[in-house]
Amino acid sequence: MEMLPIGRFIDPFTDFGFKRLFGSEPNKDLLIDFLNQIMGEEKQIVDLTYNQTEHFGHSDENRKVIFDLLCTGSNGEQFIIEMQRIRQEYFKDRSLYYTSSLITQQAPKGGPKWNYHLKPVYLIGLMDFSFDETHSEQYLHRVQLMKSDTFEIFYDKLGFVFIEIPKFLKKGNELHSELDNWLFLLKNMSRLDKIPVFLRKPVFSKLFNIAEVSNLTGKEKMAYDESLKIKWDNYNGMDYAVKQERAAALREGKEESQKQIALAMKKKGMEISLIQELTGLSKNEIEKL
Repeated sequence: MEMLPIGRFIDPFTDFGFKRLFGSEPNKDLLIDFLNQIMGEEKQIVDLTYNQTEHFGHSDENRKVIFDLLCTGSNGEQFIIEMQRIRQEYFKDRSLYYTSSLITQQAPKGGPKWNYHLKPVYLIGLMDFSFDETHSEQYLHRVQLMKSDTFEIFYDKLGFVFIEIPKFLKKGNELHSELDNWLFLLKNMSRLDKIPVFLRKPVFSKLFNIAEVSNLTGKEKMAYDESLKIKWDNYNGMDYAVKQERAAALREGKEESQKQIALAMKKKGMEISLIQELTGLSKNEIEKL
């Protein structure tokens, strides 16, 4: 297996790294702190219970859903935490499908009549890509159902938070909140060779200790190596696809330009053989212009 460059701390944007930092019961205080910075003072989480990440619908026809992480707060609110490494065309659709699947599962099967009282469902999407290139400085997106005329919140028990990590460009001296610290850490952890002074707080000290590659067992190190390889294979595949797409676009643009030149020549009465020689187009292509 090809050896990959590995830094002092694990990469949170690998399956292994994400689950190691946020997905285990002994370390749930890290996830609670992170979610509290995202959710804000009005929705502070006291405790979390990890739930199974594989869910089935009410019938065989319903598609199986597998979350990255699924947790329930002490008040019954549910949190889906998704780590998305590469761009997915229907990521917004998938996010809505995921939250909807949890909402429908709240309906009791049989028993007394139900009054449709629902517990809150929230999805947090940590994205190692951007939705698009617009709003280059807007990396945090909070989405709720609201009235389109007054922009008042219509329903506060369904929410989405999308964080576009590539758009987070703050340096160490530009961090002004605990959420800034978390996002800086997630983006840069795998490139750090020491713990920055401004992150030497109990919650981050624990995080760095868990993330230190030298603290991994032999089996954990092998699992991390494989997870890192998968990540870079995905990135390389995406990079190749983008290059191929750009090359195809350039070829298409060049061909269209040649056709425009050929059409102008044709209108000037030039012979088709000469137009062929100058543009590289076939006789059939020129005659169709």
